[in-house]
Amino acid sequence: MPHTPKPLDLPRQLGPYKLLRRLGHGGMAEVFLATVYGASGFEKRVAIKTLLPELQGDGRFEKLLIEEARLGARLGHGNLIQVHDLGVSDRVYYVRMDWVDGADLATLLARQPLPVELTLLLAEQVSAALEYVHSLTDDVARPLGLVHCDVSPSNVLASRAGEVKLADLGIARATMLAQTRLTSIRRGKYPYMSPEQVEGKELSASSDQFGFGVMLAELLTGARPFDGDTPEATMERIRTCQPQIQTRALAPDLLQIIERCLALEPSERYTTAAELRAAIARARTTRAARSAADLAAWVRDAQRATPRGSAVPPPATRPLTQTE
Repeated sequence: MPHTPKPLDLPRQLGPYKLLRRLGHGGMAEVFLATVYGASGFEKRVAIKTLLPELQGDGRFEKLLIEEARLGARLGHGNLIQVHDLGVSDRVYYVRMDWVDGADLATLLARQPLPVELTLLLAEQVSAALEYVHSLTDDVARPLGLVHCDVSPSNVLASRAGEVKLADLGIARATMLAQTRLTSIRRGKYPYMSPEQVEGKELSASSDQFGFGVMLAELLTGARPFDGDTPEATMERIRTCQPQIQTRALAPDLLQIIERCLALEPSERYTTAAELRAAIARARTTRAARSAADLAAWVRDAQRATPRGSAVPPPATRPLTQTE
């Protein structure tokens, strides 16, 4: 069953930050809404990420959190969550990040379906974030070879202002940062893993396209294409690339995008995320135009709506954190 951390007594202080409430958690860490205060009544709300209480003090996981902060400090894109600080207080490491006044897609979709036009608006911005991540270089213009590894609805945040942010680069793989990455720890979410990720093979930028394709199919049809009754069944369907896509719910151009993202061989997917983004942009031109204001209105409506309940089987969606 999914692990649910024991709630902390809140609010509480962590370094200069006052933790107000928990925003969410995964297999390794949890994120809090926090406030930092300054001179002359200055006050700002931020997001603070820490390891789960039972993992605090474990050097393996502390290194992962530190690596995430170091990696996040390199990134600067409007569709990515920005990392601003890494600190330690009472031997507890924490990462300060942007706070998004909204919610993740998994939470919002449990309340209200996302129209096709808004799905494509959002998908274009997520693909733009991936394009930036994949093309990132170091200080001497050498490609970092960065792969997100966990493109999924719970890692896409939509704000009440219509912003779209891709979050959680904590499990990203970067060839230039390999000396600090712990290869013995594998994490992610089963239904969004690529075949090469399931098999523990080398990952590339096209691996993120597979998770993107699963997410896009889910947003457009309400179902994930590889879900089985168990995590093992789901991973076997991914390994052999046997998607179950509700084709009647999809226009031909959207089905073509999804099927190419979900190709078994990485070489058969889009050459780059930029090419993927261009395909989505073309699909948008044949449909009614939608803007950030329209997405903002949908987010606000979804937050007011009564949860519909999730059709997602819990065993297949729990974050995977395991030492192999």
